[in-house]
Amino acid sequence: MSKVISIFDTTLRDGTQGEGISLSADDKIKIARKLDALGVTYIEGGIPGSNGKDIEFFKRVAAYSWNAKLTAFGSTRRKDSMAEQDSNLNRIIEANVPAATLVGKSWDFHVHTALQTTLDENLAMIYDSIAYLKRAGLEVMLDAEHFFDGYKNNTEYALAVLCKAQEAGVDWVVMCDTNGGTLPGEIGSIIRDVYNHVHVKLGIHTHNDCELAVANTLAAVEAGVTQVQGTINGYGERCGNANLCSIIPTLQLKMGYSCVNAEQLQSLTPAARYISEIANVTMPVNQPYVGNAAFAHKGGIHVSAIMKDARTYEHIVPELVGNKQRILVSELAGQSNVLSKAQQLGYELDPTKPETRAIMEKIKELEHQGYQFEGADASLELLLRQATGQAEDPFTFESFKILVEKSSLRSVVSEAIVKLQIDDESIYMAAEGNGPVNALDSALRKALSRHYPSIADMHLTDYKVRVLDENNTTAAKVRVLIESTDSRNTWSTVGVSSNVIEASWEALIDSIRYALIGQEKVATSAERKEQVGLVNH
Repeated sequence: MSKVISIFDTTLRDGTQGEGISLSADDKIKIARKLDALGVTYIEGGIPGSNGKDIEFFKRVAAYSWNAKLTAFGSTRRKDSMAEQDSNLNRIIEANVPAATLVGKSWDFHVHTALQTTLDENLAMIYDSIAYLKRAGLEVMLDAEHFFDGYKNNTEYALAVLCKAQEAGVDWVVMCDTNGGTLPGEIGSIIRDVYNHVHVKLGIHTHNDCELAVANTLAAVEAGVTQVQGTINGYGERCGNANLCSIIPTLQLKMGYSCVNAEQLQSLTPAARYISEIANVTMPVNQPYVGNAAFAHKGGIHVSAIMKDARTYEHIVPELVGNKQRILVSELAGQSNVLSKAQQLGYELDPTKPETRAIMEKIKELEHQGYQFEGADASLELLLRQATGQAEDPFTFESFKILVEKSSLRSVVSEAIVKLQIDDESIYMAAEGNGPVNALDSALRKALSRHYPSIADMHLTDYKVRVLDENNTTAAKVRVLIESTDSRNTWSTVGVSSNVIEASWEALIDSIRYALIGQEKVATSAERKEQVGLVNH
């Protein structure tokens, strides 16, 4: 039987200390529900009483049933005081959650400099605080802050902190690499020595200042710890915390440990992307396991090989973590890229036919002009549909006009007028927007809504403009990428022109056409799971 590793998620507490991240109580509830479905063992909700959002969060969690253990965070009692009279500790108890995490100093330098107290008083603060929460019936974890720095500076005292926590009845001692400066070899060596002195369950909490948080966590698990702390997508202060999106699948698929069940592991990518949307932080496309490019293939030689056997360039089956294989088509693409991408989208191209060669040449020529299909699958599919004679345009575009008005009495207002033809009916529609693209989008929706009510489910989620030839100043050619979504799927389209409005229109109308003629033909997750048998490469 696989050894079980407890996953402690601190996205809602340590993760929110990352720059640019601010979560409302509603946001925190949504993320907590997603984490619970993912199967983590502990969800650290925040610091009870520290701010209005955390107060509301802990009040509202009682209305839900949880598989994970909700955890409140706080510090040990203040120096020269009593635990029973410490407002911080009492708020943890009043939060009415089953578990608590206390942060305590384990580096003598911090005891003297930050707390400005004696080493003995710090030990008493740790003991009293843990004992008090244990008497209140909570499961208690000690986050031994700066433990590895403390161990290297004063080994005897750092170990004394852990022993004092054990004496107080702590359930877990979590060793923290708070400054993120320790190396994996040091982590493993120190933890193995810790096991010679304490006999309580151990955990690890690392930061990513040397980009070693994941490596340090894995080293700690190899050395024997059974609780792993981290955040989704590695959110956290400075350079972030250990990324659970990399740690969980590596532990489970590469190292033989058990963190979540197989079905929960398949929800990892959707959970990571959902939480990034709630946090309003764009995920790096090259993020391991869950990134959009994690299983993307662009080089012709690579694509040719994976068409024969995906194990040639994929270290796991993407669906094991809820991701999918992507074939990128660009000016670097060979025949294999186009054929494979067409096959993924449900179109059979015969490489011996001149039409196939023509579409490959057209793609390369468009890429030369500035189009970028590797980031615009929907535009590529529309191109393939046209090349294979499967284009069924739901409407015919005739013209559009944009008016922009600025007066002393109001801010800039854009009005768009579009003229379309649907089933021999000419439709003329106008709409205002807070910019030309928004106005065009609104006018198109109004024009199409009577014939295609489903257009109401679709909306734009991202709009990017890139200047392609900066030397031409205001006459430069631009590329516009638009990302759209409905209740089921997300897709991207591209437009290129020396006129930003024309490029935007091209991407916008492709996006709407794609939404109306049907979603991506990529094999569903269930189909691909059946094809690969969900066997790890």
